[in-house]
Amino acid sequence: MHAKCTVLYTMLTAGENEMAKKTLTIEQKKADIDLYIIIAITVLVLMIYMAFQAPISAFAKNPEVHVLIRTLVMAGFEFGVAGLGMTTVMLLRKEGFRSYGLKKEGALKAIVFSLLMGIPHILFLILTGSFKGYLPFQAVWMTRDVLAGGFPVNVIGMIIIAVVWGFFEGFNYAVISDKINMRYPSRNRWLNWGAIVCAVACILIHGAIGVTPENIIETATIFMLIYGMLMVKAFTGNAWGIVVLFVFLWNAF
Repeated sequence: MHAKCTVLYTMLTAGENEMAKKTLTIEQKKADIDLYIIIAITVLVLMIYMAFQAPISAFAKNPEVHVLIRTLVMAGFEFGVAGLGMTTVMLLRKEGFRSYGLKKEGALKAIVFSLLMGIPHILFLILTGSFKGYLPFQAVWMTRDVLAGGFPVNVIGMIIIAVVWGFFEGFNYAVISDKINMRYPSRNRWLNWGAIVCAVACILIHGAIGVTPENIIETATIFMLIYGMLMVKAFTGNAWGIVVLFVFLWNAF
């Protein structure tokens, strides 16, 4: 399961003093609360998952349980970690998807440039012999079972997977990054705290860190992918590139 970039948010807030807090704008205070809500919900779901990880994993891989039931249960945990907090905040603030970049304007440009951000990582996988073929969401446990389920199970199952592991997991980055940038604005356009925190958190959460040259290169390509897609959103104002990247590239190798 992925906690996403909420893991590092507490690191950003650790050095705050009371004087700094008193100078926050209304929008910054709202962003602060929103991020803590997202963190609280994410941690709660993670604690439940980790407490019952063994039986949950066994359930997810049990062929005797209908694949759609397994998919729905695991989708529930995934959404709880990468979606529920974001959705809760958006509902509380009465924010729409458009306010975070899901709009027509600039969509094509955002999609093209976001997908380009994934090329270094794909090349790394190919050159190191780690490329085992392309299949969207093949890293998700239930994908192959869903595809083997026949119509209409395969269609229903893939829609669930695409919505949760694709749309919400990707869009979660867009929302959290925007909240961090709202809370910690930077005068330097490239010093985008939301993009940086999300990229570093992704690397730490996925364990994509090491001391060998190969590990370092892999870490760099993942950083480029996450930071790059979020910078594309920052420049274009459009988040569709992030969603498309997560549907067609993330978890596909």
